[in-house]
Amino acid sequence: MADTTDIKKGFKMLIDGQPYAVVDHQFVKPGKGQAFIRTKLKNMMTGAVIDRTFKSGEKLEKADTEERTMQYLYPEGDMYVFMDNETYEQMRISKDVLAENTYYLLDNMNIDVMLFEGKPIGVTPPTFVELEVVETEPGFKGDTSGNTTKPATLTTGLQVNVPLFVNQGDMLKIDTRTGEYVERVKV
Repeated sequence: MADTTDIKKGFKMLIDGQPYAVVDHQFVKPGKGQAFIRTKLKNMMTGAVIDRTFKSGEKLEKADTEERTMQYLYPEGDMYVFMDNETYEQMRISKDVLAENTYYLLDNMNIDVMLFEGKPIGVTPPTFVELEVVETEPGFKGDTSGNTTKPATLTTGLQVNVPLFVNQGDMLKIDTRTGEYVERVKV
């Protein structure tokens, strides 16, 4: 059990049997009455965000979550196979849990997997990944004026806007938090 004093950004708790993470919180001490904490909570399984108020001193149930580093092995239909780096057990994670993170999966890449009661509920890929451009319009030499971009398709199927000088076959550094182009990588 936890107390309302434990509430901070990222704190994980159980509400109605579902794991929630604190997105935002605010301590309120009114002139009259008891102090309380106003929170914004994100359901870690569905992604829904709710607002909840807790009275000061209220008891909270911590969510039994665990993060493990796992290695991505290969896709298998709508599932993706990962191997636990400590126990070498294989785990299949559905495309629904991975969501847009499927675009950042590279063979043998280590990824942090969030588990709730032994079941995967989310993944955190590395902050940056390097992917190759498989399709884009030809670049123009010397055309670097302005912030003009063009679409490019990468090896994993991810589509990003890139500067005009990027060509097919170039390796790009992509920010997995935003899904945006960062820089061209020299090979």
